[in-house]
Amino acid sequence: MKKLFTLLMLIVLTGAAAVGCGQPAEAPAASGEETYSWRFAHEEIDGSVQDFYVKKFKEVIEEKSEGRINIEIYPVGQIGDALQQAEILQNGGIEFAIVSPGNTGTVVPENQLFSLHFLFSDDMDKNAEIFKNSSALNEMLSAKYLEKNIQVLAYWTEGAMQWTSNKPVATPADWQGMKMRTMQSPMIVAAYEAYGANPTPVPYMEVYSGLQLNMIEGQENPLFAIEEMKFYEVQKYLTLASSNLFMTTTCTNPDFFNSLPADIQQMVLETVDELRPYSFEVQADLNGAALDKIKEASDIEIVELTPEQREAFQAASVAAYDRYAQVVGADGKAILDKLIEEVAEMTK
Repeated sequence: MKKLFTLLMLIVLTGAAAVGCGQPAEAPAASGEETYSWRFAHEEIDGSVQDFYVKKFKEVIEEKSEGRINIEIYPVGQIGDALQQAEILQNGGIEFAIVSPGNTGTVVPENQLFSLHFLFSDDMDKNAEIFKNSSALNEMLSAKYLEKNIQVLAYWTEGAMQWTSNKPVATPADWQGMKMRTMQSPMIVAAYEAYGANPTPVPYMEVYSGLQLNMIEGQENPLFAIEEMKFYEVQKYLTLASSNLFMTTTCTNPDFFNSLPADIQQMVLETVDELRPYSFEVQADLNGAALDKIKEASDIEIVELTPEQREAFQAASVAAYDRYAQVVGADGKAILDKLIEEVAEMTK
């Protein structure tokens, strides 16, 4: 059914927008410059981190192009779910999309390295440098996306993943046997199995009731999601672990992008580059505001891991790193090894 929906949406979008995909939206202007109408889909609702980002992209590139470019925004659900949007991008039905590794692990298995714990720094300034300059990401991993007809323009984060639980979880030993809600991703499951936990996949919309009924004992999410879904109401502890990053990517269809004139390509790349600091600012604002709301609305105990505790978790996470290498093979292991090397160098 999902495949049929994707095919139908692709037919509709392609038929309705022969003026898109890098072709003139109308006859060239008097100046001889073409105009363009592009579609940009994202995976979240209005007011989310992705929504802020895409709206800023629209604002910047429309102003930069002096009206030559128009962006139509499609939040999740308007043309399918996150995976369907990625499939439509692959097939050229839309020009741009936010594509998150959590939704495309079966498409690009190597991107599941983002589910590994304590891979990146807890310093977001350092992470910004890594995302911009890492050859493991921008060359090696991006090549894997390109094989699937997805061109990554930028890697960025919606914030660090934090833990809520009914008992303290400050050391790996604290996790023994704990029923931790996870997504279906094998790498997320492996990350918590490395601590001795009992990972329990539960649909996102059932997490609150699962915690309330003690069917699960903890969950992970960025602060904005913890506040939005009110998980703090049914949990005793909020551990600011920054165990891994909620990652996403700005992507385009490579055939579309390569069809653009050089000056328009450069305009797109400049816009994406200008939005790098903005992506960090908006996630920091939303997550910071969410933490304030949680403190005001509850008496949940807030714990922040020390550097020594983070090191202990990092050591315990090795088993999940080994599992990743087994699942994705030599190419994926080479990407991970190179990324670990670069993170160590850039976080000295």
